[in-house]
Amino acid sequence: MSWRMSASLQPLFIGSDKPRYRPMAAWLETQHSDCYNFAMTRQALRCDLCAVRDQAACAALDIRERHALAKLGHHRALRRGETVFAAGDDNAIAATLTKGVLKISSFDEDGTEHIVSLVHPAGFAGELFTPLVHHDVVALTDCELCVFPREHYEQALERFPELGRALLRRSSQDLLDTRSLLAAVTSRRAGQRVTGFLLAMGHAANGVECHPANEFDMVLTRGEVASLLGLTIETVSRQLSKLERDGVIRRRGARGIQLVNAGQLRTLASSGRT
Repeated sequence: MSWRMSASLQPLFIGSDKPRYRPMAAWLETQHSDCYNFAMTRQALRCDLCAVRDQAACAALDIRERHALAKLGHHRALRRGETVFAAGDDNAIAATLTKGVLKISSFDEDGTEHIVSLVHPAGFAGELFTPLVHHDVVALTDCELCVFPREHYEQALERFPELGRALLRRSSQDLLDTRSLLAAVTSRRAGQRVTGFLLAMGHAANGVECHPANEFDMVLTRGEVASLLGLTIETVSRQLSKLERDGVIRRRGARGIQLVNAGQLRTLASSGRT
């Protein structure tokens, strides 16, 4: 069984003492932040220049409908570590990620962060039809988004039924991915977990089901990967080193991963023989 990383539930538990930034949703209401004026930095949407225009939910719309939707939103760039939403805030915006990776997380009573989802390009970020935000959404990398006022986006779903159906299809796929990932993390051997995770990241980087990207960057630290997979950092390191020695992957720099033999990686993810 193969599985891919998407905007689905992923049981990663890590401690976090990183600073938390003012959410973008608050910027929408106040039109300013501590760093710069929100109204001056947002830009009109250009669907013809969008890298995910054929993969995002809005791809279900025709040119006229897409142009009407674009008028409701704007382009937004975020630096790594900046917050899109903060749990408990008014639910003011919805967004489509066009570049980078977002994490969706919550914090327990002890202040431990629980990352429950990763959003990759073409993924939807936001909670529709609810007044308050339930999770923090933070940029793991430098990101770009198409941002819409939530109420306007909900009205667009009624105006353009194909957009709603596209979001429903994406949500259904995310649910399937969640079940596959949870089954993989709880029942597989260490080798299967690591190889399956690499395949998931490769598929997320490529944006297609048929094959993973040849190269991609690991957006999670090794400690975060270990927590996600229920392993120790040492076990993850050993598994990655063995895969590299066997010619299955090649590590490039601090975060780069090249899949030298994706077919063998897929076999190992199924059999667990690493």
